[in-house]
Amino acid sequence: MVNGEKYTGERFTREKGSAPMASVEECRAALAKLVAQFDEISDEDRAKHVVERTLSCRVADLDVVFYGRLSHDGLDPFTEQEPPEPADVKLTISSDDLVALVEGELDLARALLGGRVKVDASFGDLLRLRKLL
Repeated sequence: MVNGEKYTGERFTREKGSAPMASVEECRAALAKLVAQFDEISDEDRAKHVVERTLSCRVADLDVVFYGRLSHDGLDPFTEQEPPEPADVKLTISSDDLVALVEGELDLARALLGGRVKVDASFGDLLRLRKLL
């Protein structure tokens, strides 16, 4: 560890309370990976758990919002262009937690209970999201 930073093999991380380390580009890459992970979900599981929804992912420490759409065909690539209508499911997360969540290093349920991820969605949407992640 140097100056509170620790190298984990792929990127630097900082101790809790320090400045964010994941960049906007790393967040874009994480969301692209999430889209690819959704492509791996079977058609049967998608039919069972997916309802068409618009999504927003606010990365609070970088002050950026990504927008996407979930459908039976999968998860559309995220963009930074705001859609005309508000998102059905709104997530707020830090940059490091977004990367950790997509990499499987952070459990969604624990992150929700610990306040690290905030979701503004119906209870049904929240249950569906948990089953898909």
